[in-house]
Amino acid sequence: MPNTRDIRRRIKSVRNTAQITKAMQMVAASKMRRAQQAALAGRDYSLMLIRTLNYVRHHLGEASHPLFEPGQGDNELVLLVTPDKGLCGALNTNLLREAAKFESGATCYVTAGRRGTQWLGRARRQLLADYPLSDSPTFRESRNISRFCLEEFNAGRCSKVTVLFTYFVNTLTQEPITRTLLPIDPSVFKQAVQGVEDHDGSLQIKFEPDPASVLEALLTYYLHYQVQQVLLNARASEHSARMVAMKNATDNAKTLIKDLTLEYNKVRQAGITNELLEISTAQMALA
Repeated sequence: MPNTRDIRRRIKSVRNTAQITKAMQMVAASKMRRAQQAALAGRDYSLMLIRTLNYVRHHLGEASHPLFEPGQGDNELVLLVTPDKGLCGALNTNLLREAAKFESGATCYVTAGRRGTQWLGRARRQLLADYPLSDSPTFRESRNISRFCLEEFNAGRCSKVTVLFTYFVNTLTQEPITRTLLPIDPSVFKQAVQGVEDHDGSLQIKFEPDPASVLEALLTYYLHYQVQQVLLNARASEHSARMVAMKNATDNAKTLIKDLTLEYNKVRQAGITNELLEISTAQMALA
């Protein structure tokens, strides 16, 4: 049975750990609120952008575009968006488990986040580019990533571009999602606007210089914006998962402190009882 000194040391160690996890929980909660607001705020704009693209395609009829057609390459390019750090529960494990499902010989990667880069190094998979991310990803950062993926696709070095990231559902739920960026599936536009009132058919819109040029510009911007939404969802998921993980760690530490305190009191009471018994036995022996 451990003595009271060992139990006191352990209680002090656990209490110090609880203070650290509590501080990390507060920091993650502060970042989480900003990241969640940024991730949710852009979803309405994304829907409006898709509605606009659908409307422009409607005016062009069945006209095709290179971004709607599969690429000429043999490999698949995967944009892997991961956190920079750990201590966020099972988020990294679930995300990298999905990344391991891609065929290594026919897949090349672009990473955003250090965890993905480290995993690719250990798995010995082909890494084309690595992009650092801030806590609040900007449109410039996302545009640099999407521009590189677009250049690889247009150059015929990959047949498709897929993004793997963690989609933010709510504070307690984050889901690893695999989504195809290129080629763009036109059916996505129709699915996104189902149940949403379309433009008035009698409304006449004039395109400058022409609908094809407008579609070209909108498709490129759509790709950039989709990557930005991916980064924002990934950051919101990371901070939410870390806040929940640190809260659970703090609660577990407090529970452990209560158990150790109870054990300390039992050991201390047993020691006092033994001392009383020894005194009583000594008195009886002297009587």
